[in-house]
Amino acid sequence: MKWIFKWLLRLFLLAVVLVVILLLSLNSILRVLMEHQIRAQTGMEARIGKFSLGLLDPEMTIQDLKLFNTPEFGGTLFLSIPEIHVEYDRDALRQGEIHLTLLRFNLGELDIVKNEAGHTNIFSMGLNLPPPQKLGNGKPAPMSGVDFEKQTGLKFKSIDVLNLSVGTANFIDLRDQQQNRSQKIDLENVKINNVRSLGDLSGFGVILALRGGDFFNSLADPKSVSPIWK
Repeated sequence: MKWIFKWLLRLFLLAVVLVVILLLSLNSILRVLMEHQIRAQTGMEARIGKFSLGLLDPEMTIQDLKLFNTPEFGGTLFLSIPEIHVEYDRDALRQGEIHLTLLRFNLGELDIVKNEAGHTNIFSMGLNLPPPQKLGNGKPAPMSGVDFEKQTGLKFKSIDVLNLSVGTANFIDLRDQQQNRSQKIDLENVKINNVRSLGDLSGFGVILALRGGDFFNSLADPKSVSPIWK
């Protein structure tokens, strides 16, 4: 089950990286520019249905965001995100830190694709993350310890309230359509307070694994997926 936390780390960091990209585009609020920014950072095509930025309040809402796989995975849908709502600390951002007072992230659909070469998109994401370090007490290091600062140019401080929803996960095998399957997760508004490291998401990872049943376990390759913490 430990590989699920590595998978969760990649998705979580992708979500935060997307937030950072959009926060850094405060002077360029045109939707098409943001789509180009996301593609430049992730290599994936992005389509945003609606974007709104608070002019007086430090908040931002993105609706109907879709990310599409690279050509090697058929250009198919990767993520469908009905909503990302962010409320952030403006002073911290000026100091080069990410401090979110609220992040509401609704992952409507996740499509895990295995291409004709046998590679799976969820393990081929372009974030190139090194293994997280440990602190002296054996606890996982903060997000900056997994190269977050190098990925975004900002230091990750914390998320006061993280609200997560997950809808459906699909598996698509481009070589063998008979292997295709779907799993309803149906997690709504799971609240996590004071997120400072991946370890704070471990409880959510357990819930996700239980809701997914054999769906996620069947995707793990013990030869290529190593535990997060060594």
